[in-house]
Amino acid sequence: MKVWIDQDLCTGDGLCEEICPSVFTLLDDGLAYVKKDGEALNNPGGHGGLVDVAPDMEEAVTEASEECPGECIFIEKD
Repeated sequence: MKVWIDQDLCTGDGLCEEICPSVFTLLDDGLAYVKKDGEALNNPGGHGGLVDVAPDMEEAVTEASEECPGECIFIEKD
């Protein structure tokens, strides 16, 4: 599974970070980004911030995607 966030749709609610802080983070711009090796992928964000999800995080990432009010979290199945 891979995941990315469309920052144009992000509402900055932070539910993703609350549900799965090891994969998602909010930055000073108020938008959510995915993380890889603990670093936010904000340059580029969007599909350029596509990351692999560890198998033990897949359930939490799926929940974050389902709960996201902006519907900005996109999951790509392998």
